[in-house]
Formats: sequence, C-alpha cells, structure tokens
Amino acid sequence: MSLTDLSSEDLTQLQTEQRAAYDELVAKGLGLDLTRGKPSQAQLDLSNALLALPGEGQTVDAAGTDVRNYGGTQGLPEIREIFAPLINVPVDQLVAGDNSSLAIMHDTIVYSLLKGTASSEQPWGSGPVKFLCPAPGYDRHFALCEQYGIEMIPVDMFDNGPDLDAITRLVADDPQIKGMWVVPTYANPTGAVYTEQVTQALVSMPTAAPDFRIFWDNAYAVHHLSDTETPALDVLGLAAAAGNPDRVFVFASTSKITYAGSGVSFFAGSPANVSWYLGNLAKRTIGPDKVNHLRHARFLQSPDGVRDLMRKHREIIAPKFEQALAILDERLGKYDAATWTHPLGGYFISLDVLDGTATRVVQLAKEAGIVMTGAGSAYPYGKDPRDRNIRIAPTFPLPEEVSAAIEGLSTCVLLAATEKLLAG
Repeated sequence: MSLTDLSSEDLTQLQTEQRAAYDELVAKGLGLDLTRGKPSQAQLDLSNALLALPGEGQTVDAAGTDVRNYGGTQGLPEIREIFAPLINVPVDQLVAGDNSSLAIMHDTIVYSLLKGTASSEQPWGSGPVKFLCPAPGYDRHFALCEQYGIEMIPVDMFDNGPDLDAITRLVADDPQIKGMWVVPTYANPTGAVYTEQVTQALVSMPTAAPDFRIFWDNAYAVHHLSDTETPALDVLGLAAAAGNPDRVFVFASTSKITYAGSGVSFFAGSPANVSWYLGNLAKRTIGPDKVNHLRHARFLQSPDGVRDLMRKHREIIAPKFEQALAILDERLGKYDAATWTHPLGGYFISLDVLDGTATRVVQLAKEAGIVMTGAGSAYPYGKDPRDRNIRIAPTFPLPEEVSAAIEGLSTCVLLAATEKLLAG
C-alpha cells in the first residue's frame, strides 16, 4: 500500500493516528541527538589502553629517536607502516599528521589557493575555482568550499559512485573546475562504495584544468558493518597507470578507530604531491605529535590489529543499524512512505522522505525532542532541490535511544507526508 494510493478519507484517518502518536511523543519530553556521526562511549572505551602509552621511559621509536622532540614532519614510520596497507598506498608516499584529516583537507585547499598545486602554472586563487560535489555528500567538505568562496557544482550520487557522464562532460569543458570531493568507501551519508571501474574513469578522464585534483577522503575505509570487508582501492596506482599520477590527494584518520578527538590523520599522494605538501607543511609546523603516533603504533601494533579493533566496533554499532533499519521497514515500508539505504559500512543511513517534506520532518522531530542533522545539509549550500534527504546517525546514542528516536522519526515522516498530500 502506497500513501499516494490512499483515498483522502484513509489519508485523513492515518493523519489523525499519527497526530495522536506525535502528541504522545512530545509529551514524553525526549532529549535525543542523532545529528553527528560520533563514536559512542563504548567504542571510545575500546582504546582506553592508549592512556597508559607510550609510558615513562618508552618514548624512543624504532630508529632510536626520542619522539618528544622536534622534527619528523612526515610522521613516525611505525604508524605509517600500519596504515599504508589499510588505505592501499606506499609507505613512503604517506604522511602522518595530528588528530584531524579535515585539517589536512583545509590546508591542501589553502595551499592550492595561495600557491597552486605541484602541477599548477599559477595559484588556484588567481581566478574563480569550482569543485564537483557528489550529493548527497559530506557537509564538512561543502563547508570548506563555502568558507573559501569555491563554487560547488552538485552531481548525482549512485550506489557505485557519482554520475560519470555528468562529471566527464563538466571537467572536459570548464578549466575553472579544479577539484572534486570523493568518499570512496561507505560514502557519507549513503554508504555507497566506488567501484574500480568508476575510479578508473575518474583518474583517466580528460580535464580542462591540468591541475585538477580529486580529494579522496578515505574516512571509512575500515569501518565495516558486515562480513563483507571492502578493501581500499589502489587509487594512486590507478592514477599513475592512467598517466595522471598527481590527480589524487588521499586523506584518512583514526578518528573513528581510536579516539575521535585525539587520533592520527594521514595524507597520501604521488611523490610530487607528497613533496609539495611537506614543503608547505614545513613552514607551518616543526613536526606532528609523534608521541601520539608512537602511542597509537604500540596500541594497534599492525594492520591486523586495526582490523581486529574495528570488528569490536562493529559488534557495538551494527546492532544499532539493524534496529534502525528494522523500525524503518516496519513503520514506513508498508506505506512506501520513504526509501533508505542499507549500508555495509560507515556511520550513516540516508533516508529519502516524500519530496518537499524533509524540512517539515526535521522540524517536527526537533519539537518532539529528537534532533537530526538539518534537512539539506548533505547538499552544497544546504539546498536539497527535492527537500527529501535526511541523514540518520545511529552510532552515538544508546540502543534504547536509537529505537526511541527512529520510532519518533517515523511518526514525523508519516505526519509530514499526510499533511502534504492532504494539502494537495
């Protein structure tokens, strides 16, 4: 049974039922927050052994260097050796930084705007700059562009990556298009996974801008929710084989592996890109937090140590996703009132409600004490052209809070849908 097939009498009856359920929801005085994809306390507790590391008298790395001192701009070799295989890049082309990969993305944009990339004839900022933005996508990526006046061009996102036809046409014709955002594995918020075929096309396509860059954010490379553990693609190798070795900037971090606010970030690229990045970075810092690098290296020990830790994360959060999906299916599925993703990894469920109702759903939820990320936030400039997308982040709340929130959200979806349909 679809909502659009119901008679006005049946719609009115359904609206009456949902209004009564909503009034009960408001009366409960809930205080639930599903706005950000944050690790829960139980997940953070998995890494509490970090707090005792590296230990007094244990601050010398494998090369005999005291990590408490200056230097080592590229980061501790031990931590780079652990993470290079996980994101499928060569160790000598990987840089380990401080706690935020977003900070590295920010810096690469600023360096490019002010000085140009390794293959730029002039700084990006000498003229208008545009970025392609697969949408729905990551709001913090879009905020970086907006902060620096970079025009964002949305392109549709599919299960295996973005709209290649649109992208290849756009980049071939417009030299002002200098970059593109990509979350290749378990994309935020849809959970899409870029296939090797799509990736091959992106690194091979002709571009009017010779210094075009793909900002390849491997934020969820090891964040699996099922037995299907999709490996990271060798995007640098594919780009080099396509004759465009400098096209890709790779980013990653341990933010949702160990401590979200006290982890290690990473940058990878071609030898030329790494040299360019380190040359700029050397003017900003005398070295990263190598004590934290050593702490993480001794805690994680190996790539398999990371994989084992992430399976423990999965034990905590996968049931929350299962809860959320089961409730959506039970409450909304019988009415065809919405569609939603069934991610195999990452931190989000992407919910598409009836066109023109997402803003109303989020408003209703907020008034009932359920705070969601703003409608449209997964689109450039916060403008969802169909006003239908809502991002669900089930990782942080307790399981019972996830159930209460998704039950309440479902009531809001049905109420907003009946309001719109009855209004004609």
